Amino acid sequence: MPFRPLACLAVLATLPCVALADTSSAALTSPETPAMHATEFITIDGQPLDLAQLGAKAVLVVNTASKCGYTPQYAGLEELYETFKDQGLVIVGVPSNDFGGQEPGTEAEVKTFCRINYGVTFPLTKKYAVSGAEEHPFYLNAVATLGAAAQPKWNFHKVLTNGAGTPIKAYPSATKPADAELVGDIEAALAD
Repeated sequence: MPFRPLACLAVLATLPCVALADTSSAALTSPETPAMHATEFITIDGQPLDLAQLGAKAVLVVNTASKCGYTPQYAGLEELYETFKDQGLVIVGVPSNDFGGQEPGTEAEVKTFCRINYGVTFPLTKKYAVSGAEEHPFYLNAVATLGAAAQPKWNFHKVLTNGAGTPIKAYPSATKPADAELVGDIEAALAD
């Protein structure tokens, strides 16, 4: 019997409608990409990292990139981390390729680059989107809490949180790790 497209369409039209599964990026999960909560990340080595479980008094979350004009901030972030880690500060670097395609490498390449070039010892996450449709829930929550200032517009944007992972304040990319206001805000968060 020859294939008759119109007959097939007629048969399809008589079938009952069924709800399609939600295939939005937020609804898709697998063992490799579980649904993430606002404080949860996966480290660059594939381990769970929950800001609320770090035992920190304050956490500075920074979206990073290896080929950016702000990339030398890695050195300042490491210095900041070394200065305040014993008082309860954790810095978390979140590599992202969202802006200018400036983080094109694999997680292994990012990790090697950061360790070799800047001696980074603070935690790094796997690569995440920090803006757009695939934006990590941390950034969605930061914007909901702090407003538009918490939405990264470029690499090395910073969000300071308390030890529970609740956003306190956001800083634009040009804010250097040694900035007096940032350091003062970290000291105040550590004192709470």
